[in-house]
Amino acid sequence: METSHFFAYLARMTLIQRWPLMRSVTTENISEHSLQVAFVAHALALIKNKKFGGECNPERIALLSMFHDCSEVITGDLPTPIKYYNPTIAEEYKKIELAAEQRLLGLLPEEFRDDYAPLIDSEKINSDEYAIVKQADSICAYLKCLEELNAGNHEFTQAKKRLRETLDARSTPEMQYFLETFAQSFTLTLDDIS
Repeated sequence: METSHFFAYLARMTLIQRWPLMRSVTTENISEHSLQVAFVAHALALIKNKKFGGECNPERIALLSMFHDCSEVITGDLPTPIKYYNPTIAEEYKKIELAAEQRLLGLLPEEFRDDYAPLIDSEKINSDEYAIVKQADSICAYLKCLEELNAGNHEFTQAKKRLRETLDARSTPEMQYFLETFAQSFTLTLDDIS
């Protein structure tokens, strides 16, 4: 039996820090982030189905969310302002991400690659499902800004403004519902929410 390093790589998600250019009150790694994105994406899918006539699979979307940043165990987390500095950089970085996804899939025993490809290979992921994951990803970044600002860290002021613009640009009824229903709590203390 051949040894696979796939899960050893995934375990390293805890070592990849998010917001590497920002001074943070609370550090966040991509493993923690992916779990939060899975929670939020699952909720967005439920909201879409129950409130706005959607027909998506919340469990599938949560699973996609768990894997959405796993290629960063190979690439690291490139800060958004750098990743999207201009279209050329964004396009080249997308190629790097695709290569990292293929490398990760190549670590699996061959009999499982087809099972994981629709979760990891961004070219094989359903675009409607992935749109919900990306919405959740943006919401989670925004919520991080709210938490940091609530802790007195003004380093996140511009990030919050930029992310609010991103959320407005990607706005869907389920996103608006989530933000109106759940986001305000992230500005409160434990005593306030207890």
